[in-house]
Amino acid sequence: MDEQVAPTALITSDAVTFGILAAILGLLFWTRSLGGKWAKFYGVVPIILLCYLIPSLLTSFNVITSDTNLWQVAKDYFLPAALILLTLSIDMKAVIGLGPKALIMFFTATIGIVIGGPIAVAIVGSFSPETVGGEGADAAWRGLATVAGSWIGGGANQTAMLEVYGYNIENYAAMVAVDIVVANIWMAFLLYGAGNPEPIDRWLKADSSAITRLQTKMADYSASIERVSKTEDFMVMVALTFAGVGLSHLVALIIGPAIASIPGMEESVLTSGFFWVVVVATTYGLALSFTRARSLEGAGASKIGTVFIFLLVTIIGTKMDIFSVAERPLLFLVGIIWMLVHTILLFAVAKMIRAPFFFIAVGSKANVGGAASAPVLAAAFHPALAPVGVLLAVLGYALGTYGAILCAEMMRMVVGG
Repeated sequence: MDEQVAPTALITSDAVTFGILAAILGLLFWTRSLGGKWAKFYGVVPIILLCYLIPSLLTSFNVITSDTNLWQVAKDYFLPAALILLTLSIDMKAVIGLGPKALIMFFTATIGIVIGGPIAVAIVGSFSPETVGGEGADAAWRGLATVAGSWIGGGANQTAMLEVYGYNIENYAAMVAVDIVVANIWMAFLLYGAGNPEPIDRWLKADSSAITRLQTKMADYSASIERVSKTEDFMVMVALTFAGVGLSHLVALIIGPAIASIPGMEESVLTSGFFWVVVVATTYGLALSFTRARSLEGAGASKIGTVFIFLLVTIIGTKMDIFSVAERPLLFLVGIIWMLVHTILLFAVAKMIRAPFFFIAVGSKANVGGAASAPVLAAAFHPALAPVGVLLAVLGYALGTYGAILCAEMMRMVVGG
């Protein structure tokens, strides 16, 4: 019996494929900018879902090939660059200036995600071990580590966990679906609450007068950092960013093999070169935030970092099997339980410290939604509060790598991986 030969894709050139992916991104963001019916469409269908879905469908129907060198370029260059650009803009003084309740709720949200993962895995694993099981690269906990990366930080952290833990990228579509569907259901509840927060604040016995003062403060902050970008700004940005990318790879080349040579450490995540690329890039970006380099945010550092993130997303999409979503429907139950743990913890702590609903909502979305949706949710309370979402979301990018690794290792222990 003759072996079946896989059909050849219509387009196999890396350069042409990259051009198509860039064109898809441009078309999606252009249509979103048109408003009207498009705004309603993207309100229902998140743009990031389409950035995954369209390239996945193109490879599934053999229009473009998944066998390219683009992923290597994306993970080695785009990802660490995005981490640096998204973390160098942290204004720690401004973050601390938000007050203790804002930071308490942000860190509560982070803890809820870190502990929610292993709790959800343990509950679902008690009656459906096959859902959270798997061996090697197919182990579910490895895929769920990417959800942890997304829900604590954002797309860069999610991609970092995909590579650090070596999850089978063909099964990744199911994890993306869990991430996006569950996160957007929660977003809908938060937006509903943002439209009428007073009853919730009364139940929490919260004093929301601080939010009014914060509106004025953040409006002033937002105006203070914006400026007209110059060529010199972009050249300095490129120099600092890719010097950091190079440093990250240099450290990884030294530390990874050194730890691997230690007896008993051969299977540790600490031996992964890419783990050190991610950690060093994040730490480097944080270090820059304490220097004058932080002013590059006013020239668009995080915007360029976001461009890298979406290029990453489309390239990942070319390697995803979209039809794998239907194979493990109970993964959505893992995501729902996970989010419930996060939610219950948030409201319990808010009730204890009498934090306004605004801090619950923005603290949560700074983790779960990141820079894409935290400002949107903050602006739903008041447009001047959008920078609060940005500030906390950037802090989420910084913590995402470390928190996701902690969550992943706890999930590994739960399933005995």
